[in-house]
Amino acid sequence: MQETRYGLRVELPVGYDAAVERATAALKSQGFGVLTTIDVQQTLKQKLDRDFRRYVILGACNPPLADRALHAELEVGLLLPCNVIVYETTPGRTVVAAMAPLAALGIVGDNAELQRVAEEADARLRAALASLESTPTA
Repeated sequence: MQETRYGLRVELPVGYDAAVERATAALKSQGFGVLTTIDVQQTLKQKLDRDFRRYVILGACNPPLADRALHAELEVGLLLPCNVIVYETTPGRTVVAAMAPLAALGIVGDNAELQRVAEEADARLRAALASLESTPTA
């Protein structure tokens, strides 16, 4: 798993459709449901007549964590849900990446309860991505 300033990322030797399916299942195993699905390729084609790689944004939500976060900081909804992206790098290879909750929620400031929520969300997203890395490709 690779980390950036604002994300967690894995590259998989599987096709795009399989990666989307696996990512959704891995999120579910960690208590996240996908509330929204934005097909970036389709949207850019429809709105701008631009071609783009296969790319989807999944708006993932873990209801108990979202509830705790909203009670700790009402306007944290601006940072929800946790975005997870899946995109094709080449045929048969994809990237699955998730926002880094500690970085995202860290901009809120000093809020101990929100920090605990961010730590749990981070652990769950890391577990989901790690499970993708360890899943056999066949």
